[in-house]
Amino acid sequence: MGEIGNVEQLPFHNLPSSATGPELSLHVISVAASSMREMQSAATSTSMGVYDSSDSSGYLSEVNPQEAWLPITESRNGNTVTSVFHLLSSGIGIQALLLPVAFSILGWAWGIICLSLAFTWQLYTIWVLVQLHESVPGIGTRYSRYLQLAIAAFGPKLGKLLAIFPVMYLSGGSCVLLIIRGAGTMELFFKMMFRGEATIEDSPLAGAGWFLVFTCMAIALAQRPNLNSIAGFSLIGAVTAIAYCTLIWALPISKGRPSGVSYNSQKEESGMSEMFDVLNAIGMIVLAFRGHNLVLEIQGTLPSSSKCPSKKLMWRGVTLSYIIIAICLFPIAIAGFWTYGNKIPSNGGMLTAFMQLHGHDTSKFAKGLVYLLVVINCLSSFQIYAMPVFDNLEFRYTCMKNKRCSWWVRTGFRLFFGGLAFFIAVAFPFLPSLAALIGGIALPLTLAYPCFMWISIKKPHQKGHGVMWCLNLGLGCLGMVLSVLLVVAAVWNLATKGLHANFFHPE
Repeated sequence: MGEIGNVEQLPFHNLPSSATGPELSLHVISVAASSMREMQSAATSTSMGVYDSSDSSGYLSEVNPQEAWLPITESRNGNTVTSVFHLLSSGIGIQALLLPVAFSILGWAWGIICLSLAFTWQLYTIWVLVQLHESVPGIGTRYSRYLQLAIAAFGPKLGKLLAIFPVMYLSGGSCVLLIIRGAGTMELFFKMMFRGEATIEDSPLAGAGWFLVFTCMAIALAQRPNLNSIAGFSLIGAVTAIAYCTLIWALPISKGRPSGVSYNSQKEESGMSEMFDVLNAIGMIVLAFRGHNLVLEIQGTLPSSSKCPSKKLMWRGVTLSYIIIAICLFPIAIAGFWTYGNKIPSNGGMLTAFMQLHGHDTSKFAKGLVYLLVVINCLSSFQIYAMPVFDNLEFRYTCMKNKRCSWWVRTGFRLFFGGLAFFIAVAFPFLPSLAALIGGIALPLTLAYPCFMWISIKKPHQKGHGVMWCLNLGLGCLGMVLSVLLVVAAVWNLATKGLHANFFHPE
């Protein structure tokens, strides 16, 4: 950096012909310094981000061509509407149906307080991620993957150590859980529609057979080239999620409460058991909110310019989508607990309670519609949760080959991942029983890491923003403590109630 290099290669086309002596020397030095500044600026821009200066259209132009080859950043033609579709499809899941179970342990007051606090907390960390996506104004640096941002904030070693497992679980692990839940619901739908009642006996296919059917359907749909191109699937996922979340509380209310419903807490009487029951209930509430591992990826599909950075479009989409998510989740928790009270089963949530307590006086069409909506939602959500896995596989390929993946290579990667996810689902069909444990381990990605990344990148304590520094430090530490407590509670729950580890025997 201290060497000027070959002086003969510096541009002297603007050198006055009459310049001599000190004038010539001064001009040579100024030209050399200018060239060095240009070279250093180009190198810094290339190494820090994927974008450089704005082109004639005002949008930031690509520097690293590899970004244009990968599924997440291949197309940046998204808008607020598509971001809403993606956020709804990834943000509403079957975990929301467990919220009334948490209320049955916490009671009305603490249930509503904890749900409101969890909603506000995770919405704040989403705001942090949206702001950090383009954390260096004017340079155009965009972190379109959670792991990239973690590495930028914590360094290569610590960033990978902290973020790889949560990101891997919340992407690939979510796809495995979607296979297990989607295939199980598909089997129940088939049994009810063609055999008369929703049981899992005398099925024409074994459990692994339904897993295979669901996986084949999911991978057949997963042939779209990039994240922006699956906006249609995300729209279907959003509509079906809103529909089954609404039906699952509206139908029971229309039927009335079962007799003998009580709102007394289901907590154990002993001190330790009561404490861990409360922690498990808090875990159900916190884990009902998902999709943080996809926020940066979704924002990466949006265009960005100096006049209209992507964070404006993204935050508008986040605001709209989380208003809808709140409209879906709060009624499930409140109406579900009002309808079933402490009669709601702890292992199935609203869906199981509805089928057990109101299934006899509900039409086959209504019950079949709920099952069908859940299956379609699982298929649609699979697409967006699998996209970071596809992106990582293609990233490895493009690094080795230094070229874009051909269509047959992309198809091969998708088939490989589908086969791997199917194998894991068949080998560990009891993974939903471990969701609280693994979710507790991955919880810092949602509630803690964004706060620490804000402190590391923005350095608010150096700019006089003591309130933001204290807020993020406090929330980050609280998130880490909560993660440890939830893991301990999940381990206690498994130790006391046991685990039905049916390896390679899906039911």
